Amino acid sequence: MDGETMTIKGACPQDCPDTCAFIYTVKDGRLIDVKGDPKHPVTRGRLCIKLNDFTAHHYNPDRILYPMRRVGPKGAGEFERITWQEALDEIKRRWTAIIDEYGSQAIMPCSYLGQQGVLNGISVGDAFFNRLGSTVAEKTFCGVGRDVGTHLSIGASEGVDLESTVHSKYIVLWAMNTLSTGSHHWPFIDEAKRNGAKLVVIDPLRSKTAAQADWHIRIRPGTDAALALGMMNVIITEDLLDHDYVEKYTLGYEELAARAAEYSPERVSAITGLPVEDILTFAREYATSGASFIRLGTAVERHRNGGDAARAISCLPALTGAWRHVGGGYLGISLNAFPMKWDAMCRPDWIRESVRVFNLNSLGTALLEAQDPPIKSLMVYNSNPAVQAAEQERIKKGLARDDLFVVVSELFLTDTARFADILLPATMQAEQTDLMFSWGHFYFSYNNKAIEAPGEAVPNTQLFRLLAETMGFNEPEWARTDEEMIRDFIDWNSPFMEGITLEKLKETGYMRVRIGDKDLRAPHARGNFPTPSGKCEFVSSTAVHGNFVPPPFRAGYNGFQDGGYIDPVPNYMPPFESPESSPELATRFPLNIVSPAAHGFLNSQYANEPKQMRRQGDTVVIMHPADAEARGITEGDAVRVFNDRGEFVGSALVSNDTMPGVVASYLGHWASNSRSNSAVNSISSDRQANLGRAPTFSDNLVEVTKVQAV
Repeated sequence: MDGETMTIKGACPQDCPDTCAFIYTVKDGRLIDVKGDPKHPVTRGRLCIKLNDFTAHHYNPDRILYPMRRVGPKGAGEFERITWQEALDEIKRRWTAIIDEYGSQAIMPCSYLGQQGVLNGISVGDAFFNRLGSTVAEKTFCGVGRDVGTHLSIGASEGVDLESTVHSKYIVLWAMNTLSTGSHHWPFIDEAKRNGAKLVVIDPLRSKTAAQADWHIRIRPGTDAALALGMMNVIITEDLLDHDYVEKYTLGYEELAARAAEYSPERVSAITGLPVEDILTFAREYATSGASFIRLGTAVERHRNGGDAARAISCLPALTGAWRHVGGGYLGISLNAFPMKWDAMCRPDWIRESVRVFNLNSLGTALLEAQDPPIKSLMVYNSNPAVQAAEQERIKKGLARDDLFVVVSELFLTDTARFADILLPATMQAEQTDLMFSWGHFYFSYNNKAIEAPGEAVPNTQLFRLLAETMGFNEPEWARTDEEMIRDFIDWNSPFMEGITLEKLKETGYMRVRIGDKDLRAPHARGNFPTPSGKCEFVSSTAVHGNFVPPPFRAGYNGFQDGGYIDPVPNYMPPFESPESSPELATRFPLNIVSPAAHGFLNSQYANEPKQMRRQGDTVVIMHPADAEARGITEGDAVRVFNDRGEFVGSALVSNDTMPGVVASYLGHWASNSRSNSAVNSISSDRQANLGRAPTFSDNLVEVTKVQAV
């Protein structure tokens, strides 16, 4: 019917804990509005600043709409349009030649969570590349170090229900800028505060969230484990622990107490930069508030000791008995409540014997140094590593190799896409079907396809069907529809899925997994931790197996795990780079740098949208007044931030929002849009944290100098 307008249920695709429910409005086949669904119990109809002009994002004139072939130098971004058949033929010709000469492990995928859906997200290409026999890419950009750490203590716990936090009495947002990176939790925090709760934020930077806290604890980067151990010291010394809970529901108290005894408040003060009195007050308030709740962000993992920091922090609720209370305990990730069949998604049974693994945090090293065989082709999708990954200059140098065949599936000509030999057009969320889990709340959300894709863009699922057909794969899995894949990828018989069907999800848009009443749920009031002992393990019974990355983050593969030593009891190690741990390096590069998530971008997504660029502003370098004055830098000056790995340029923002010795610059700006053709990860090391092979973006030393006018 001409002029017909319809509304369609959808869900946000982004790598964010909130997973908002959408309502698409479509007229004459064109998307005319995207709003939040006001009936969703968590997201309540409000979209964040990143997504509140999502309609216009679909019609951005810079979208890639057709397959393209590079015609200029690598990195120049010069392409010509070709057909899909020409693109697929070129990929087959090049990959076949590489396999014949070097073997299939000379090909490697590079992807992450540019899409977060069950279908089009982190695992979408794994089955294809396992079938091809490629090198396995380990995807630990975000969250894995934290979650491996907490797995050692509380197992695969679903954690506290975000909706239950209205009952919390003491809320600690640790390493999490909620107002910028998960803002739909804020109304629940507000309600808890109206009911008398205190809000504490732990962050080196005075973030938007820290500015709204009752108490901002400004900690030195990389010292979180020391603070947690210092809190334990106070709790144990002053007998503030819950003896009954510890006796019944924990394992290894004596060993933990011995470790905590090493971290007196005075020692912890020297490590963290916090006053002794603040450490004492924080420990006492946390331990005596009953329903104390800790929400731990991924930023905690981004230094050498990140995994152990998460492990130590996750032990605190068991020490004080906070788990007894509704709204008391810990939340890192809610993903364990979603019964996904990862092996069906990734097909690890197709992995060939002795396949090697490269961690994508060291992508530059893989591209430049891998041997037997070297990496001869890289396929990038759901990711923009030239901005998001460490050692940016080495990545760009690797991508620029003339003998590296690069295939990129993208929405826009990103910094990574500029190096592609073949560029393929991808769809946006309104143009595809998907089922969305959440790593912040307990609702599955269904994204109904609302409009046809523009040009010749295809969803990731269709992309890998085409590639499978091109490479001659004839297994029946490649013929499945998206709906059939959803049915195969979820354990619909799981107790979590009681009362949920695919048909109901399509109709309602979202359904809560069977996790318990939000106003009654206290998941570990009587222990029942998903650990080998069934208890919170202060001494981990699984540490003996060594360091690991969960198989879903390595294409389902469990071979060639790191296996490095894990201390059975949480401990503190100083950062790789700090004035205290590396004084010689600090004579040249005396400032720690942190690179928090931007308020206006989602990682590097939306950083090309003019409206978002205006909202976020240009690259800034936040400096304490004492550090700025010592360098002759004033507000607004162009400054150069550098170390031996690289450099970038930004505008000085002189502020007490950071502490002396620490500078900050927001992640996500595209290098191609910057005055120095580089961004903050040009200075980042590719060293990995102690657990889960997490990145160390907050464990780097730099110097800052004023850029002299020419």
